[in-house]
Amino acid sequence: MATAVVPSTATVFMGFSKQIWPLKRKMAVRGGRIWDLSSVSSQLNGIKIAYQQPLLPMPVFSPLSPALQPVARRVCPFTGKRANKANKVSFSNHKTKKLQFVNLQYKKIWWEAGKRYVKLRLSTKALKTIEKNGLDAVAKKAGIDLRKE
Repeated sequence: MATAVVPSTATVFMGFSKQIWPLKRKMAVRGGRIWDLSSVSSQLNGIKIAYQQPLLPMPVFSPLSPALQPVARRVCPFTGKRANKANKVSFSNHKTKKLQFVNLQYKKIWWEAGKRYVKLRLSTKALKTIEKNGLDAVAKKAGIDLRKE
């Protein structure tokens, strides 16, 4: 924490001087935002009190960081199957809620019209349907454009 009497064209934090643009109103920069301190300084008869957290470099996120990774939905795009709510029943017949997830698999399927493999995440039920009716027919019925993938 730092307390300083500072003119409006410069700020002093932690013993370091940093020149900023001239301001008509008293402002402080903290966390990339500008905070108006005119009401605080007017109550203290011209003494500007500002607190700046130490200037640390921005955190670097690795490519495997969970904050940046998209979360895959547990829904089959071809059949629309999704998780089912069910009860987990113990020996004493005590029921607790649980989810029964869809059996989703990553699969590379040969797309005859595109003459290439298409990597899809689909349910085992959709796999059986594709084997029976063909990839083009099932994708067209589900409204999926295979050219994007």
